[in-house]
Amino acid sequence: MLSYRAAIGLGSNLGDRSRNIDAALALLDGQPLISVLLRSELIETEPVRVSDRDPGGPYINAAAIVQTGLSPRELLGTLQRVERALGRDRTRQAHGAARVIDLDLLLYSDQTVSERGLTVPHPQLHRRSFVLGPLAQIAPGWPIPGLGVTVRAAQERCVTHDRA
Repeated sequence: MLSYRAAIGLGSNLGDRSRNIDAALALLDGQPLISVLLRSELIETEPVRVSDRDPGGPYINAAAIVQTGLSPRELLGTLQRVERALGRDRTRQAHGAARVIDLDLLLYSDQTVSERGLTVPHPQLHRRSFVLGPLAQIAPGWPIPGLGVTVRAAQERCVTHDRA
């Protein structure tokens, strides 16, 4: 069976944020064909407010490297199932709203994917310091396909902290 390395971004700004990240990683590691290899330290960042009614506070963000036999689409489906298991309902959540857990497929080996509902590398990866910081802790030399730079180089160039 083929095995690929993938980078996952994790974030939480509701409830016990660090526990939510730990629970997501434990659920991922317990899935068939997924093994969590590395995880970054947790960092705290302020959310970009989409609405004054958004009750969420600061985010805790992290990144993880997994080994997987799943395709990018299958891995995305697994990430979304883990989100649902932890209480996230994407169908009822406004863009930028507070969330118990947010899991993003950032990188998948050296592949690029552009399908309905799935783009890899994550299309905003190079603009998000709250993602690049944790990812650079555990995979600084990983080349970002299509950008011609490594994770560390993208982090050094990144100037925005937006959660958009």
